[in-house]
Amino acid sequence: MSDLTPESATRSADEYEVDHPLFAACYDFLPEPEALEAERGYLARDLSGRALELGCGTGDMFPFVVDGTAGDLEYHAIEPDPNMRKRAAEAAREAGLAVDLRDARAESLPYPDDSFDVVLAGVVFCTVQDPDAALEEVVRVLKPGGEFRFLEHVGADGWRGSGQRLLDPVWKRVAGGCHLTRDTVTRFVDHEALAVEEIDRLDDGVFPATPIVRGTLRRRQDGVLE
Repeated sequence: MSDLTPESATRSADEYEVDHPLFAACYDFLPEPEALEAERGYLARDLSGRALELGCGTGDMFPFVVDGTAGDLEYHAIEPDPNMRKRAAEAAREAGLAVDLRDARAESLPYPDDSFDVVLAGVVFCTVQDPDAALEEVVRVLKPGGEFRFLEHVGADGWRGSGQRLLDPVWKRVAGGCHLTRDTVTRFVDHEALAVEEIDRLDDGVFPATPIVRGTLRRRQDGVLE
């Protein structure tokens, strides 16, 4: 049975079309920085209940999810790029992970309100077209008390920030729409419906996609969205 919401079901698919065949073909051959790969276990730690991964790409998180499962887990994932999604389906089979994989964007999640215990975002908000809309969707589908776990590279200070601003127009073209300069963490912590559990800045990333920030926020239960 589909749990598509009426609003998302009637939206034009063309409005949200994402298709980067060359980037998808090269993605698995591009070595991920060790600092970033090591932190994927943070996102997948002690998973149980109903979990959603935003923008799963080619399925890099799936082996970590298998290792991190701590109880009954119903795993869902979205990926709007058909080239990435095909690779992700193969990765899920190889990892032995049962996943409900859907063609959707973070700005328009095809799930009812209060659907998930955990939402994961691993290097996703650098790429989404409308990060504010995507964050509102995260809050909407999280159950009160549910966790939003993220791992993102963000805009830097000093000469690194200047270099990011210079490279950003070209980077977006060759890296599937990825932005180098977004102030993602401020966007997260400023949302009135999310309470900060922990945030850590990791300065051992590789320029220009550095620094890396990881964190966990929890949807408030004090009636903000009720």
